[in-house]
Amino acid sequence: MRSLVAPLRRGKGDPTFHTELEGPDGGSLWRATPTPEGPATLALSRRDGEVRARAWGPGAAWIVDGVPALLGAEDDDAGFVGHHPLVAETRRRMPGLRLGATRTVWDQLVPAILEQKVTGTEARRSWRELCWRFGEDAPGPTPRRMKLPPTPRRIREVPDWEWHRAGVDNSRRRAILACATVAHRLEKAAELRGEAGRALLQKIPGIGIWTAAEVAQRSWGDPDAVSVGDFHIPSTVGWALVGRKLDDAGMLEVLACYAPQRQRAVRYIEASGFRRPRFGPRFSPKDYRTY
Repeated sequence: MRSLVAPLRRGKGDPTFHTELEGPDGGSLWRATPTPEGPATLALSRRDGEVRARAWGPGAAWIVDGVPALLGAEDDDAGFVGHHPLVAETRRRMPGLRLGATRTVWDQLVPAILEQKVTGTEARRSWRELCWRFGEDAPGPTPRRMKLPPTPRRIREVPDWEWHRAGVDNSRRRAILACATVAHRLEKAAELRGEAGRALLQKIPGIGIWTAAEVAQRSWGDPDAVSVGDFHIPSTVGWALVGRKLDDAGMLEVLACYAPQRQRAVRYIEASGFRRPRFGPRFSPKDYRTY
């Protein structure tokens, strides 16, 4: 359960997400999110091999109905073959690995844009600050104060200096604002799914292949949406599968045998615990608030 929901958490300080490691149900996961029926807070716990869901807010029924999809029940891995030893072995060890789907787009789109061409530290900080300042309080008796992602309307009202204060540069700000003006239309991407869903997202200026893939992986559990343009993934895939660093073109060539489930292969690599060799200094975060 935790591994399925983990990609939705944007750092330990994510105001929309909370993990309780202890409790009457052996710990629980809390997530605050918008839904087509209104905001909702979802709490998931596990006892005796069963997942239990509780929810609060206008969207409570909708979010509970979506728990099976969130936990990968609708993911179909039929026909997938582990062509490389690492992938095959990880699949053997983790037969229950599935791709979860939130069924919503906006709450995944904003943090994905914030992660464009910056370090994870920068993106997570911006996400935290935007949620705390412009997100509404999450409904329900949450174990600590939680926030909903800012709504498209609220995002459009954020003044320029607040974007600067949150460390968001002009290009990412413009992309988020462009999405906010047509946010209701972009939700259809989760219905279209696959390449059609990703293509719809890429109609918005500032949304490229990488951002669309990051959203697709979480919103509808797209098994083929590879994050082309990622700073780390091509190199990780290369070292894991062929023992050398690869660029995007090389990664796609190596993953071609897994189509139409290339992202599933990447997830197996990530789940295997494989770590690529590291060379040289790490990329230093850039604080846009100082400009």
